[in-house]
Amino acid sequence: MTEASSAPNDSFHVFDTTLRDGAQREGINLTVADKLNIARHLDEFGVGFIEGGWPGANPRDTEFFARAAAELDLQHAQLVAFGATRRAGGNAADDPQLAALVNSGAPVVTLVAKSHDRHVELALRTTLDENLEMVRDSVSYLVSQGRRVFIDCEHFFDGYKANQEYAVAVVRAAHEAGADVVVLCDTNGGMLPAGVHEIVADVLARTGARLGIHAQDDTGCAVANSLAAVDAGATHVQCTANGYGERVGNANLFPVVGALEIKYGMTVLPEGRLAEMTRISHAIAEVVNLTPSTHQPYVGVSAFAHKAGLHASAIKVDPDLYQHIDPERVGNTMRMLVSDMAGRASVELKGKELGYDLSADRDLVGRVVAKVKQQENLGYTYEAADASFELLLRDEVRGGRERFFTLESWRTISEQQSEAAGGLAGNEATVKLWAKGERRIATGEGNGPVDALDKALRTALEGIYPQLAKMELVDYKVRILEGQHGTGSKTRVLIESADGTASWATVGVADNVIAASWRALEDAYTYGLIRAGLEPQE
Repeated sequence: MTEASSAPNDSFHVFDTTLRDGAQREGINLTVADKLNIARHLDEFGVGFIEGGWPGANPRDTEFFARAAAELDLQHAQLVAFGATRRAGGNAADDPQLAALVNSGAPVVTLVAKSHDRHVELALRTTLDENLEMVRDSVSYLVSQGRRVFIDCEHFFDGYKANQEYAVAVVRAAHEAGADVVVLCDTNGGMLPAGVHEIVADVLARTGARLGIHAQDDTGCAVANSLAAVDAGATHVQCTANGYGERVGNANLFPVVGALEIKYGMTVLPEGRLAEMTRISHAIAEVVNLTPSTHQPYVGVSAFAHKAGLHASAIKVDPDLYQHIDPERVGNTMRMLVSDMAGRASVELKGKELGYDLSADRDLVGRVVAKVKQQENLGYTYEAADASFELLLRDEVRGGRERFFTLESWRTISEQQSEAAGGLAGNEATVKLWAKGERRIATGEGNGPVDALDKALRTALEGIYPQLAKMELVDYKVRILEGQHGTGSKTRVLIESADGTASWATVGVADNVIAASWRALEDAYTYGLIRAGLEPQE
């Protein structure tokens, strides 16, 4: 692990605590390998500090710091070890937990300290004066060991409201003992921006300490509270990737950095790193095995997606009319969604996005708009199925569907034995079709009727179109549409397919789930063959 300077300079800190505080989110359980992987992504993004965990408190974090020393080559960030002030009545030099922080090899240490008088008396079970001495002794000791020290003042804002003088005394004690930054923590996440600004400004004026902010998101204000603290003079923000964290989460790293770089005009990342924001966000989501939030500011796939026809008309003139920034600045892209709300401008822009110039053919645009509205009235949705829309558009441009294959029939059989007979289940499908003038009949077995149908279709076509070997079905969603017929209601199926380099979504609607699935599968295979560079034969 090489020691890197906090890029781009030390005047402002972007401090990430995904590996420690973010890992406390329900549903996240990081291995050491996961933590090392995330650390590499965060360093690539350009944060100044990466809080790796609490060495000595659990074997996983202890192993992380040991492996980080050998396996991490940080270019922008410094690794931070987290711990607590020494025990009441003890001595910092003899405290095993502080020794573990030193032995971790991390150049920076964050110590959590109590700053709420009731927490001192009820949780630590010590006196207010002894807690101040614990802060002084712990900070002084770590500084003497060559460590840069940050202090997290836990429950600071609640403590300030309960006993203002004592909360400020904790900040002053840490600062005077040599803490480089004193971080004011909204641990319960109950603050609002105006209150944060007022308190941070007051503490800064009374102590002269360098202040930071750590905001939880329980009121939905963690990003706003972090920016309010910066407005009041804080020069250190603690965040987590994608807002991961305990309860509802922490201040989200990406909107905070986006606001600081783009809205405030500050330089808090190395040059060129802001454009990696979307990719880094999604990469970390993959590591923690959580689906990326589609509506996350700046980096969500819907962050610059436009659906209403009125918006599209304006965007056609100037994209800035309905976008607060150019999405490419954060590595994202503008997307046009085609739906029953679509107008001519929506279809023209979507066509351009897909490589079709429709601006000179008003009749064609009108037919596509009418077709979309007709299909969505039947239950189709194209905003989540770009591939099906492109096929619809292609059909209108070429005057009808040109096919790689023509269906003769399909059939599925599902069998469920009684428990007395062993309880075995089986699903079989048979597909009969024509392709390149040849009649093909194929059977497939699967763990469900749709899986069997997919395998039968693949078997029927792969001998003619070997390009399908690279294609696979990666996601399958079913929705029962509102209707008046109970179990006879219409069904909509969305299928996501991939070929190793890209993925695409298709949609099918019918009175039963298997028929709807066939229609989505037919579009998926057709689009996949077009992606492979083939032209329809029939």
